Amino acid sequence: MFHNGVMRYYREVLDKDGAMLFSLIDPDKLFLEKGAKVAKQSLEAGADAILVGGSIGAQGTLLDESVRMIKDAIGGTIPVVLYPGNISGLSPFADAVYFMHMLNSRDVYWLSTAQIQAAPVVARMKIEAIPTTYVIIEPGRAVGWIGNANAVPRERGDLAAACALAARYSGSKVVITDAGSGAPQPAPASLVSMVAKACGNDMMYFNAGGVRTPAQAAECIRAGAHGIHVGNAFEASSPAKIKAIAQAVKKEGRKRA
Repeated sequence: MFHNGVMRYYREVLDKDGAMLFSLIDPDKLFLEKGAKVAKQSLEAGADAILVGGSIGAQGTLLDESVRMIKDAIGGTIPVVLYPGNISGLSPFADAVYFMHMLNSRDVYWLSTAQIQAAPVVARMKIEAIPTTYVIIEPGRAVGWIGNANAVPRERGDLAAACALAARYSGSKVVITDAGSGAPQPAPASLVSMVAKACGNDMMYFNAGGVRTPAQAAECIRAGAHGIHVGNAFEASSPAKIKAIAQAVKKEGRKRA
């Protein structure tokens, strides 16, 4: 289904629906069968893609088996994309990988060293690499701590927008802003709006962290994001709640499709 590429699939979904919903599964938290179950529930609720990864622990045999079980559960109907927390977060069984650099990290490792080390591995695995700029927003949570991020203050949408412009001028295809897994609330709509405007038509913009309700999901899309990542909220949610969030994303997205 994705022989023409995951990015092309993304564009087709955005052309049709105006917005996307990503279900993020951390194999270190949702072990094997449980992760596959959440993936299937997410598909049935209306998710457009499954992201697999985590800040720590999502690697090696556990990651490979998780990806394979998730793909079996969803039957290849939507892509499985790696959302790696490190170079160990790669698997040849995925459809694509966000080839990310953490733009506001203080550590050169997350800016270039990890990418240099990972590039030959991605090439050998022959999975689609999606050039992605990753920007941590306060509070950042575990990913901000691990990545030694100079997190963008929530009230400084102008700084987040500057990061997006830097990504745009450097050739990224995707920008992700992330308040961190388990953040008490998502990035404010004002910040999302400024980042979306900076991305223009050149990049896709996805927002992550803190989205727990349909209203929060709708607000993020209304502010201009092309999609949202939902992880923790789906891990403990009923299929009905997952579907409600998906419907909120699509309802808001179709206003601009």
